[in-house]
Amino acid sequence: MTTLTPARIVADCPLPPAILKLLGERVEVQPWSVAEAGSQTRIDGIYTYDRPTVDSGVLARLPGVKVVSNNGVGVDHIDVAAATALGIPVGNTPGVPDGATADLGLALMLAAGRRLMQGDRFARSAEFVTGDPGYIVGREIYGQTLGIIGLGRIGQQVAKRARGLEMTILYHNRNRRDDLESTLGVTYADLTELLTTSDYVMLCVPLNEETVGLIGQSELSQMKSTAILINIARGAVVDTRALTDALQNGDIYAAALDVTEPEPLPRDHPLLGFDNVTITPHLGTATEQTRQRMNEVSVENLFRGLQGQPLLHEVKR
Repeated sequence: MTTLTPARIVADCPLPPAILKLLGERVEVQPWSVAEAGSQTRIDGIYTYDRPTVDSGVLARLPGVKVVSNNGVGVDHIDVAAATALGIPVGNTPGVPDGATADLGLALMLAAGRRLMQGDRFARSAEFVTGDPGYIVGREIYGQTLGIIGLGRIGQQVAKRARGLEMTILYHNRNRRDDLESTLGVTYADLTELLTTSDYVMLCVPLNEETVGLIGQSELSQMKSTAILINIARGAVVDTRALTDALQNGDIYAAALDVTEPEPLPRDHPLLGFDNVTITPHLGTATEQTRQRMNEVSVENLFRGLQGQPLLHEVKR
């Protein structure tokens, strides 16, 4: 009886048990240090979970790699062009985390607008004896204007949810989406109009050369002093120093961030001490159902690539 030799992959360990269960005995998982140092034995695939860098150097050190599979949608940590030039497909999980990420965007908007984090801290403190703390007064959400920057899959899901709050929804996108405007109830606006008009600005763009630093001092200065910035995209889309200054100076009302640059922020960073900042640790996809589906799709991409089959989802550049 012939025993099949498991494929050898490198991954940024330790991988969660749910992923290891899906991988089973079909692969032998090597630590990420192998990608950094190279291997004397063949490595068949690369699996990325927590966004380690896969650049041309890594690919050169692992010449036998047949596939790179990413557990997630964003692949700004992977040099897709270098992989493509070597004939190595790169897989990701588009569509899977859209709803969960949009849910978190709405949760952050509500939390920042109604100052829920401050209320939580007050309710747990010795100061809370009786009555309503009058200083914890927030902003309305229902019926206000939401500006969505980036009307891709996640931005569309945000718009669908915001309609339930009867918000006026503006959007800015690299390409105008006339086909979606009536069905989603959204109105196109250039970036200046969106920033100056919106009560809430939510970032839903991918990270690329065009979007790095998209929101800086100039853009923040155009926003209302009562406006709230929500970032569920990538930390580097926002200039952290400019955002810190804007919040400190009262140029905008508040910010709600699921992502930061750097991530995590240094423990002594000013943003961590601001009452008008709500921060979550990159929880956009963090529901049991979404994470399990991402695991399944990314592992299926991996196995298909190892077998030379088309991936479920391949990133094209």
